[in-house]
Amino acid sequence: MPLTLIPFLLLAVPLAEIATFVVVGSQIGVLATLALVVITAIAGSILLRVQGFGLLTRIRADMDAGRVPARDLIHGVMIMVAGVLLLTPGFVTDTAGLLLFIPAVRDGIWAFLKSRIVVFSQKSPGAAGQQRGPQGDRVIDLDTDEYQKGPDSPWNRPD
Repeated sequence: MPLTLIPFLLLAVPLAEIATFVVVGSQIGVLATLALVVITAIAGSILLRVQGFGLLTRIRADMDAGRVPARDLIHGVMIMVAGVLLLTPGFVTDTAGLLLFIPAVRDGIWAFLKSRIVVFSQKSPGAAGQQRGPQGDRVIDLDTDEYQKGPDSPWNRPD
């Protein structure tokens, strides 16, 4: 998302929320509208708790099996965002939050993000062989006793 859209969104979201409150409030009444907002906040906190603990269990199982839980970590971030959106008063944010609690929607967002995100995992320190860096360059890890500074090394020059 271009950074130029952020100020527009900061203005558009509250305006959409106000307009939705006015429309819904005129249809069902003020007290029913406020009750609906409180109910969605309570439902959001319950969903956040239930789905969050289930996700933490899956992440722990993946890590114990030695796998990188990239998908579950992204799902965790989306569940956290969904909880924040549901706790924020408003119907537009509640709708977006409820959509993020649906696993199929999260999978669709993950499929979209997956091609744009690169996850690097580090091998255990005792792993044999040389590892490749992000661009495929060789990475050589030396201890202090395995190299020498030459006379024209930039590290020998005084500051």
